[in-house]
Amino acid sequence: MQGLQLQKHITATLKIVNLREAVQLPLGEDVNEWLAINTVDFFNQVSILYATLTEFCTESSCPIMSAGPKYEYRWADGVNIKKPIEVSAPKYVEYLMGWIETQLDDELIFPQNLGAPFPPNFHNVVKIISKRMFRVYAHIYRSHFQKIVALKEEAYLNTCFKHFVLFTSEFGLIDKRELAPVSEIVETILEILEI
Repeated sequence: MQGLQLQKHITATLKIVNLREAVQLPLGEDVNEWLAINTVDFFNQVSILYATLTEFCTESSCPIMSAGPKYEYRWADGVNIKKPIEVSAPKYVEYLMGWIETQLDDELIFPQNLGAPFPPNFHNVVKIISKRMFRVYAHIYRSHFQKIVALKEEAYLNTCFKHFVLFTSEFGLIDKRELAPVSEIVETILEILEI
């Protein structure tokens, strides 16, 4: 299935009541292609969500990238910044979005041509990207949820996050301990779908 067809499948399956089915690998399709197309979608969604908060998530309001008082995230990309450094939330998100974009644009990691091979470590690359995107969601929920409500964006946030959680759960992309900052939200999403 080519990227555009996969995109159409994603859109169609989001209308499915059972979202667990919507995130499952379509029969006969390549798992790496499915991971790639969804990773791009999740990147676009979290970028849009965070963009609505940039006037509220500032160096002074969020001097540390965190998800509540117990969870602080430091930045390292392994290339330019090898030792994790403390940065503000907006700086962390800026670094993160640039880093993800670089990964997505690298055809050796995310091939653009049909049939081009994915690297052997592709699943691990997607895991790292997913873990870091989760941190943006956790920051939004813990630091800016009231602003999201005031902007009337909570339905969009919750829908995007639910899709993200179900997908990352389906493919084992984020370790459970990483989900701790918003574990009650994650557990609610997963429990509702069990009913």
